[in-house]
Amino acid sequence: MKKIVLFVMGLVFLSGFASAYQINIDAPVSLSVGKPLIVTGTTNLGIGTPIDVVLYYQLTTSTEVERKVVYVLSDKTFKTFFDTSNLKKGTYKVEVPAPGLGSSSVNMRIIQLIDRDDEISITSLLRQSFNGRMYIAGSIKGGENSGIQIEIVGPSNTVVFGPSYVNTNNAGLFSADISITEPGDYEVSFTDAKGFIGTRTISITGEPTMGVTPVATATTYPVFSAHAKASRNSPAYFVVRTASGPVVLHTSSSIDWVIEYVDDKGVLHMANNQGAQNPERAEFIGTGKLVYVKIYPYKYADNSEVFLYAENVYSVVVSPTIPEAFAATAPHTPTETPQSPLFPLGGLGAVGIVVLLQRK
Repeated sequence: MKKIVLFVMGLVFLSGFASAYQINIDAPVSLSVGKPLIVTGTTNLGIGTPIDVVLYYQLTTSTEVERKVVYVLSDKTFKTFFDTSNLKKGTYKVEVPAPGLGSSSVNMRIIQLIDRDDEISITSLLRQSFNGRMYIAGSIKGGENSGIQIEIVGPSNTVVFGPSYVNTNNAGLFSADISITEPGDYEVSFTDAKGFIGTRTISITGEPTMGVTPVATATTYPVFSAHAKASRNSPAYFVVRTASGPVVLHTSSSIDWVIEYVDDKGVLHMANNQGAQNPERAEFIGTGKLVYVKIYPYKYADNSEVFLYAENVYSVVVSPTIPEAFAATAPHTPTETPQSPLFPLGGLGAVGIVVLLQRK
């Protein structure tokens, strides 16, 4: 009889012990790489009690990534975060490894880290000279005729733009011209309807002009474009009239395009660095003169329409003929040599000479 009483008392004691320690944590089910992973929790442990919060990477086994020690606050809550900037996408687990917790405790959460950084491509310059403006342009995969939310944090850690939506066109392209007041590094964050995409850093160099306040009336140029069929044996040719300053040329994606251009000094340049997933691009300093561009696919099997987009230019047009700058390198197509338009006149002149000789 005594053994039974002691056993029952032991059960009561153990159940009371288990219920005395409760920890419940919460974390997002999914999160984009680069966003802070915030973990919050509640407990009935005493104020100031240290609690280990551990982040694991889940593959076939759990690998500890980082461990944080937090302390219980006066309202019996605790909070910490993990930086995911350098983590790869995949399955992670956040856990409070505390033995002897009550059965109603939730001390573990599974998180999916999502990486969408490759869905956005920035075509504007990542290093610009300070003139009171910052120009941002790019494209987003699957973002045709919709929009993208942009937020910009300046070098003083203050928000200088947004978060605000910028429209995208039928090719998923977007651009924004932002007023700024100081040089430095600007962190640009991009978000769409699916969630956070990623960040880019744009560095503004130089010093503000003393006594001059930047205004929103600075001269800017929209993104111009033109398109034409192109193959390896039949490239597309374009004529671009540049403005003064940095010029950016970039193609449409999905095909590995090659850009060749002849600058205003007659020098030939080639760009082929991006592959098929990203637009091919070329950057140079414009001088307000004409630049001739040739675009063709890297693979002989490809034959498609290519779009050429140009920033800081006055115009982009398809050349109806092969520009003289590329004539020496153009594929040779045998054609019948045309008869000189002066031939009839030359014949008449010969007849005239014969007549005069006969008269003599």
